[in-house]
Amino acid sequence: MTATSPVIQHLSWGVMEVDSLGTGKDVKLCPGGGRAWDWRETNTRHVPGIQVADLTELIDHGATIVILSRGMDLVLQTAPETVKWLDHHGVKHHILETREAAKLYNALAGQGVAVAGLFHSTC
Repeated sequence: MTATSPVIQHLSWGVMEVDSLGTGKDVKLCPGGGRAWDWRETNTRHVPGIQVADLTELIDHGATIVILSRGMDLVLQTAPETVKWLDHHGVKHHILETREAAKLYNALAGQGVAVAGLFHSTC
């Protein structure tokens, strides 16, 4: 049986509350759990944005669909090589504004899909 992805209970500017994880600002969610998303680990910046290194652990946890958020004001980018990597590895993905990303993520998680996401809850 595949581990389930935790549900986002609340989202507002700078605050995300996730089942079994508590509250955080930026989070990585995947089948079986998640953790705070610390951009310093991979030297991520708004531009060029989300890097392959930010999401490989999500795939390692069995995600078949990845949701990448762009922030509440669409400031966070996704590096072109990240999209190429996802395409090359056949990983279905969606790049959306954070509120829309959370809605899609929760809908998929609720259906038992092995979904993962990177969520930026500010700009």
